Amino acid sequence: MPTINQLIRKPRSPKPVRNKVPALKGCPQRRGVCTRVYTTTPKKPNSALRKVAKVRLTTGIEAVCYIPGEGHNLQEHSVVLIRGGRVK
Repeated sequence: MPTINQLIRKPRSPKPVRNKVPALKGCPQRRGVCTRVYTTTPKKPNSALRKVAKVRLTTGIEAVCYIPGEGHNLQEHSVVLIRGGRVK
């Protein structure tokens, strides 16, 4: 615990706010082009083949994006719109 004199000399600095989705650069959605479409397995204790796509965004960042739903028609060079948020 700092003393009152220490707080007067150097006040408490606020915690820096971290961006949860830096690839979107503050936008709700971003356009991108699929560079690779494949399946991957989730972490323990879940077990499945999750469909994912590696997408090159207009910001220049490559992001791995989950493909929701049953069945999809995505291939390499498909133009997609991605949104932020956690996959459940």
